[in-house]
Amino acid sequence: MSAIGSVSVVVPVKDGGRYLAELLAAIPATSSSGVPVDVLIVDSGSTDGSCELARATGARVVEIEPSTFQHGRTRNLGAEWSSGDVIAFLTQDATPVAGWVDALLAGFALADDVGIVFGPHLARPDTSPMIARELAAFFATKAAPDGGPQVERAGGDAWLSNVNAAYRRDCWAAVRFPEVPYAEDQGFAGAALEAGWAKAYVPDAAVLHAHDYPPVQFARRYFDEYRGLRETIGHVEHLGVRSTTRTVRDLVAGDRAWMREQGYAPRDLARWTARSGLHHASRQVFAALGSRAHGMPPAVQRRLSLEGTVGAADPGPLAAGRGPRAPISGKPIGARPVVWDAVRRYARDGAAPLLDPLPGQDTDAPLHIACVIPPFDRGSGGHNSIFQTMWRLEQAGHTVSIWINDEHGHKDYERPARIRRDIREWFAPIEGPVFKEFDEWFGADVVVATGWQTAHEVVLLPNCRSRVYLIHDHESEFYATSVESRFAEASYGLDMHMICSSPWLQEIVSSRYGRTSSLFDFGVDHDVYRPIEVPRQESTILFYGRDATPRRAVSLAKLALRELADRGLEFRVLSFGNDAEIDMPVPYEHLGVRDPHELAQAYNEATVGLVLSLTNYSLIPQEMLACGLPCVDLEGISAEGVFGADGPVSLSPFDPIALADRVERLLTDRAEWQRRHEAGLAFVQGRTWDVAARQVEAGIREALALRLAAPSR
Repeated sequence: MSAIGSVSVVVPVKDGGRYLAELLAAIPATSSSGVPVDVLIVDSGSTDGSCELARATGARVVEIEPSTFQHGRTRNLGAEWSSGDVIAFLTQDATPVAGWVDALLAGFALADDVGIVFGPHLARPDTSPMIARELAAFFATKAAPDGGPQVERAGGDAWLSNVNAAYRRDCWAAVRFPEVPYAEDQGFAGAALEAGWAKAYVPDAAVLHAHDYPPVQFARRYFDEYRGLRETIGHVEHLGVRSTTRTVRDLVAGDRAWMREQGYAPRDLARWTARSGLHHASRQVFAALGSRAHGMPPAVQRRLSLEGTVGAADPGPLAAGRGPRAPISGKPIGARPVVWDAVRRYARDGAAPLLDPLPGQDTDAPLHIACVIPPFDRGSGGHNSIFQTMWRLEQAGHTVSIWINDEHGHKDYERPARIRRDIREWFAPIEGPVFKEFDEWFGADVVVATGWQTAHEVVLLPNCRSRVYLIHDHESEFYATSVESRFAEASYGLDMHMICSSPWLQEIVSSRYGRTSSLFDFGVDHDVYRPIEVPRQESTILFYGRDATPRRAVSLAKLALRELADRGLEFRVLSFGNDAEIDMPVPYEHLGVRDPHELAQAYNEATVGLVLSLTNYSLIPQEMLACGLPCVDLEGISAEGVFGADGPVSLSPFDPIALADRVERLLTDRAEWQRRHEAGLAFVQGRTWDVAARQVEAGIREALALRLAAPSR
């Protein structure tokens, strides 16, 4: 192993004022070896002066959006932003004792394969006896039989706590923390031991730290802790009446014996005995609940969680033995009509007759707009555009209702209120109602189709004054030769006014299908997608690797990345947008599907965005540009009509070598990167969802004006 030349201490902070000053003052006194020690504070929204306090001590402070904080991800970021050969993590309430850094370095010297060193948590003077005894007893089990350091390897104990732990940089880089809400440290330890690294416990590398909450907060903390253990290492806490009673009784007896040894007065002994019983009983119950949290509704998890969070989905043992649920609908699944039956009904009956528009509806009268959507999942860019627009139409004084046209029954098990809540949480805080299918249809001034799957159903709906088709892409190109491809193509010939999201689409529907059309531009949520003060990671390619969507040309991008690797270029690839990992010809890190704030942070950290579109352009390049990230897309399709031939987005021919050239230039040519960076920030200034909503409203008014010019059809 190489020698350790420096140590970085990384401390995630949010309102850490109570102990932060003490922690920062203690660090310099923990090293006498001459090894340089620097401190990095990663702050996620402090309002108590923690950032100012840290800067005054000489610590480096990086501020992140509060919603992007996650125990694993944030510590990975802290490691990336630090520079030490050893990365030592503390929590904001863990004060290192004298000699702490020296003891950590001694731990790494125990063996060449030691990649992790951790130490004990010592009780503060005001810590409750249950916690003080538990800490002393627990960490005694981590030491060697003589009470000294202990080294663990594969097959050994994987327990670890980032309250007080340090990592060789090469160990961290090889393993990295799992991006989970909780227990990222134990997930790391298990993976590191399996990969051949050793973990050392050093009793002298101690910190003052004890979570001493009121009883209810303690219980909720244990819920979070054991939910995290289930997610990371699969632990399920046993819960039985007899065993739990026996465990609590034994723990209380141990606390009483320890208090007697410490000389507690009889009155204090009685008081703390009662508290001990409550503490251990609630711990057993909430630990068991936490490890079974994945079977609970999200609202229940938030109520039980100290952090107010919801755990990851877990289809494992908890799902076993459950029978099928009945669908939440008026009829059983077996009664569902044949898929695409609206096409048959349209071929038989034709479009429903339209009502005449009322005076003023083509200019300024408030409207009832019924928006018909296909089912959705979190992260859908098309649905985000729809809901951002519809919410703003509500703010402009219109009434908007949402109707889900669910041919395949994806939402059979979800009530409309639950779907509406998901829309509000994932996309935009819409105010109007949500309906499943059309049993409760009551008509509208304007009905909006939003995907080819909804178009035939929309023209069959009665009691409407106009119909529009909000077109996000030329969806017939999504499929090989198929029924779906032909039905999608046929949808553009239906009698609706087309509101198109790019000049390329507008040209297609006007020239190829002969439809009237208007234009809207995708917006950017500038409250989320904006430059933030985080370091850019050198030579980092952020790749939209949505392999499940062929039009994103993932295979072409892979060839370009392989070409870059063959040229000997050093770069790092982060892939996002796909739930599952994808096969890649180069090493990469899988980010999966991220929420908007997490994406914004990634856009601010990367060097180049790689987002390819074989049909209409994606929302993502604009969001990258708003964060100052230059990106690469394909020329000759739709992007020129939006960004220009040599605008903020670097456009490449459909060729892997040319694509590699474009990416390499942005990675290596600082002047070119800066030019695209500045052009991107300027381009997106006028791209907002408010503007998009006004453009859609203008298209709806145009559709009504066309109806007034040719009524009664």
